[in-house]
Amino acid sequence: MSGHSKFANIKHKKEKNDAAKGKTFTMIGREIAIAVKEGGPDPANNSKLRDVIAKAKANNMPNDTIDRGIKKAAGDAGNVNYEAVTYEGYGPGGTAIIVDALTDNKNRTAANVRNCFTKGYGSIGTQGCVSYMFDRKGQIIIDKEECDKDADDLMMLALDAGAEDFAEEEDSFEITTDPNDFEAVREALSGQQIAMTQAEITMIPQTYVTLSQESDLSNIQKILDMLDEDDDVQNVYHNWDE
Repeated sequence: MSGHSKFANIKHKKEKNDAAKGKTFTMIGREIAIAVKEGGPDPANNSKLRDVIAKAKANNMPNDTIDRGIKKAAGDAGNVNYEAVTYEGYGPGGTAIIVDALTDNKNRTAANVRNCFTKGYGSIGTQGCVSYMFDRKGQIIIDKEECDKDADDLMMLALDAGAEDFAEEEDSFEITTDPNDFEAVREALSGQQIAMTQAEITMIPQTYVTLSQESDLSNIQKILDMLDEDDDVQNVYHNWDE
């Protein structure tokens, strides 16, 4: 998931178990299939595929697994029946939630997502009802433990490549870009052999909502956990300030 905190959590510290990693690889495999279907199997001529490959590598997907996924998708391009759908709604305390899914059955996915909101006392809204509260940005997270570069040097490298912002947290660096500049910044970092824990286009909240009531905290966690368990759900963005 994305957007779980003001500065995105480093996923790998939460997703060490094989089941979580397996689901992540499955989700990225679907994204590869869609990208190949829409723009072909050559990353040099398919920017969307390049972005998915960057995401795959940030999630430690082996190169041979990525290559197999691309080749399989190229061979099955005419048979790929996944469709990208987005749902927007409200969680407890007026929190805003956006759900991205890839599905081969929109009715099933819509019912499942609605059920997640309902169980957590939230509600699905109309398209656009909360997305205006978020900015679409490129986001790159670098684990300090895996980066030997000085913070100032890393910041200058990112800004010179076109990044909009650079932030240093306790255990990570976060680089934010315009979506159009994301690839250039990512390639500049990659060219310096800098390992990226997260590298993707995401939705970043403009403001954050703090929840204090135990019932609200329990219910929003229920919504997020249920969405996380749904195989069709690719990404979840929210403005809850954990």
